[in-house]
Amino acid sequence: MGSKHPVDEKLPALKMATSGLQHVAAMYAGVVAPPLIVGAAVGLSATELTFLTGACLFTAGLATFLQTLGFWKIGARLPFVNGVTFAGVAPMTAVVASAKDKSDALPIIFGAVIVAGVLGFIAAPFFSKAVRFFPPVVTGTVITLIGVSLLPVAFGWAQGPNPAADDYGSRTYLGLAAATLVIVLLLRRFTRGFVKQIAVLLGLVIGTLVAIPFGVTDFGPVADADVVGFPTPFHFGAPQFQLAAILSLCVVMVVSMTESTADMLALGEIVERPADERTIAAGLRADTLGSALSPLFNGFMCSAFAQNIGLVAMTRIRSRYVVATGGGFLVLMGLCPMAASLIAVVPRPVLGGAGVVLFGSVAASGIQTLVRAGLEKDNNVLIVAVSLAVGIIPITAPEFYHAFPQTVRIVLDSGISTGCVAAVVLNLVFNHLGRGRENAGEVTHPMEAGEDLRAVPAH
Repeated sequence: MGSKHPVDEKLPALKMATSGLQHVAAMYAGVVAPPLIVGAAVGLSATELTFLTGACLFTAGLATFLQTLGFWKIGARLPFVNGVTFAGVAPMTAVVASAKDKSDALPIIFGAVIVAGVLGFIAAPFFSKAVRFFPPVVTGTVITLIGVSLLPVAFGWAQGPNPAADDYGSRTYLGLAAATLVIVLLLRRFTRGFVKQIAVLLGLVIGTLVAIPFGVTDFGPVADADVVGFPTPFHFGAPQFQLAAILSLCVVMVVSMTESTADMLALGEIVERPADERTIAAGLRADTLGSALSPLFNGFMCSAFAQNIGLVAMTRIRSRYVVATGGGFLVLMGLCPMAASLIAVVPRPVLGGAGVVLFGSVAASGIQTLVRAGLEKDNNVLIVAVSLAVGIIPITAPEFYHAFPQTVRIVLDSGISTGCVAAVVLNLVFNHLGRGRENAGEVTHPMEAGEDLRAVPAH
């Protein structure tokens, strides 16, 4: 009887708990940001905002269970963390802005998410067939883009919690981010075994302690939080179904499914269990079912969290049960606001310092995949070059697509999605269609002379 694959291993309880908590720490800010932004746009009170945030943590935990543990044909059964997708923030705030009565905004959003989730669930097996269009030259490009796209998030965290504040980007904030980065690197370099694997979690704890004398660590959320709280179903009202909102969130669902497909392919490479068509279909079903159920408990659309891929790549802890444990922590945080507030104590600059390592690790994994993609072939070099350029546009020039309608910008402003589409299309054009199939193996050096200059007679 063969040994279990590392993805299916159950680790000792302490290791499972600390490693799971590390995953929660890595993705916490990403989960709470959308409800904070949308809740503020609606004009929720501090109490209601806390409730909405707790609900999103709770539903993220449930979606993570679906993805990691799964049942029937649902769940990729890979170490995937699921949570609220940031791609939905812009259209959701647009729904809030267009609502005549702000109290209707959240019910309209919830109704749209339910419809988008159900339609996505039905489309999952058809969408998964796109896996054949993701050879290493495409997956490597997309994985690299995931890492590069996430790095600005870490840089934003490093500058502080409020971009409008006078001290945003101050030497104190940047110094704390740098100190956390150095702590994580030192732990990775000079420790071994379990301590080395939870270097990011230890870095966050030590960084938070270092931040206390600088007045950056705020323990207020812990003091103000309730011990017990449950996300009452339809707390903000029964879902409403409005066509414009539904169409907008369906577009977000397509973007989310595209990114999740890319994330599953990336994680499959990292854990050495390649994601095939069946795995991707099951993973997309978990995403979409989680999204459809999320509004029942006042949560938003759920999707795979790319930042946690970096944690898996760096720690080499590949057990899906570790991530499922992290999902358990998310559920507990949703049921216990005080527990959720403990993670909120970690200052943003500290998260930013750790994020540089996490997100950079994703980009590095993409480069490793590209090394195996046959970049000695000119066609592949062009595919990677153009796709990376297209994918980096929203990062380097955020207003590049400002003249396009908001619905279209949902797609265009996602560098992962645009880069992924570009890579798939270019791979078809250069390596499969017409003469591309014949010329796929040609090797030239376009940056050098095309002829042997020694054979050209001198004038």
